[in-house]
Amino acid sequence: MAMTATEPTAVRAFGPAAALSCRECGERYDLAPRFACEFCFGPLEVAYDFGTVTRADIESGPANIWRYRHLLPVPDNVAELPNMNPGLTPLVRADRLAAELGLASLHVKDDSGNPTHSFKDRVVAIAVEAARNFGFTTLSCSSTGNLAGAVGAAAARAGFGSCVFIPAGLEEAKVVMAAVYGGRVVAIDGNYDDVNRFCSELIGDEAGEGWGFVNVNLRPYYGEGSKTLAYEIAEQLGWRLPEQIVVPIASGSQLTKIDKGFQELVELGLVEDRPYKIFGAQATGCSPVAQAWEKGHDVIQPVKPDTIAKSLAIGNPADGPYVLDIARRTGGSVEHVGDDEVVEAISLLARTEGIFAETAGGVTTGVLHKLVREGRLDPGAETVVLNTGDGLKTLNAVSAGVTATIAPSLKAFTEAGLA
Repeated sequence: MAMTATEPTAVRAFGPAAALSCRECGERYDLAPRFACEFCFGPLEVAYDFGTVTRADIESGPANIWRYRHLLPVPDNVAELPNMNPGLTPLVRADRLAAELGLASLHVKDDSGNPTHSFKDRVVAIAVEAARNFGFTTLSCSSTGNLAGAVGAAAARAGFGSCVFIPAGLEEAKVVMAAVYGGRVVAIDGNYDDVNRFCSELIGDEAGEGWGFVNVNLRPYYGEGSKTLAYEIAEQLGWRLPEQIVVPIASGSQLTKIDKGFQELVELGLVEDRPYKIFGAQATGCSPVAQAWEKGHDVIQPVKPDTIAKSLAIGNPADGPYVLDIARRTGGSVEHVGDDEVVEAISLLARTEGIFAETAGGVTTGVLHKLVREGRLDPGAETVVLNTGDGLKTLNAVSAGVTATIAPSLKAFTEAGLA
């Protein structure tokens, strides 16, 4: 249904959010559980009437994403509601990694510290509030792993039922994390794109009535959670934008929303308007956006994923074309690295900065290394690289263990060459 007068209660329920707006044609709609324009089938996203927001407004808020509630589609009392309250994860000054790579200034935004150890807690937190407002009783999603865990935990905290759908063959740690919260976990024989198609069918069936699919019919709200990464990075840098940032690409939504977050901060006068470059990162075995970039194409050709970076294994990324637009507009690029480089990068980040990244963090760190090595990233510019998940979820990707087994004596220690 196209835009009509919005009731005052709906405005309060969604804070500064004013409408849904089509990213392609600009058609506006009431705030509702919908994700595509009925005229051009373009994706919908949240449009706002922010009013005045100051740094003091933000800094006086809680130590989680709700400090940015004035910029999100959530009610003012959101911090009082049962939610996982993610965010305000460390921005680590990575001097040792910078020295290894030949960079003057590098920070790692380490989102493994979120409640279920990935950035997905951010997007689910926003989706939960939308689901609550729309009266849904069950939370669901299509997931490559991390999102399933985030949905399971958030549903348990907020009192929803949950049923999540994953491709068969995911890492065991991610399956356990999704299942332990008591919801249903359904593996589908296929890849993520098969799972996503199934969920789209379920939404249109009475079997899915009362279900909020966080990354389908709640997607416009869900996507806004990724903006909080941009807000936090800018605030943690002393209210300035980084000159360069490397972001992983799965669906591409995280990258597009980080750009949206930076733009909003500029428009509100919260940061100085200065150029920044956004670089997208994919694994070679699932790199449809990077391949389009290399060929100079505007259309993304879907691929069948074949990579250890399963959290990024989306062969037909919905936001791929918008990622290309942003990379071109900002002067960045979209690059890919092979699985061997991903593993090397996980080890590099761990031994230089004490951060154990999952495979997606290996992709971003590997792409960062590649960009520096090939001279396509300014080594003198202030740079941020994202780690979006915990390496304990992808233990099968790395090989590390006991250095030696010895008798409990100083002699044995010395004879083993460990002194």
